[in-house]
Amino acid sequence: MKTKDKQAIRAKTLEELKTFLKEAKDALYLLKLEMSQNKLKNLRSIFWKRKEIARIATIINEKEPPTGGQGL
Repeated sequence: MKTKDKQAIRAKTLEELKTFLKEAKDALYLLKLEMSQNKLKNLRSIFWKRKEIARIATIINEKEPPTGGQGL
C-alpha cells in the first residue's frame, strides 16, 4: 500500500472507515472463495487484503474514544 493510500485512509471519518472495513472483509471472503475453486491467479492478494484489513482496524481503534474499563 502506498503512502498516499495510507494517508487517504487516515483522512476518512470513523463511519467511512467502518464501511470500508466491511467492504474489505467481503472482498477477502470472495478471494478465499476463488482460491478454494482454483480460480485465483495471484495468491498474494489474500495476504495483501488481510494486511489492509489490519491497517483499517488499527486506524479505527486509534480514532474511537476509549470506553470504560479497568484503568491503570
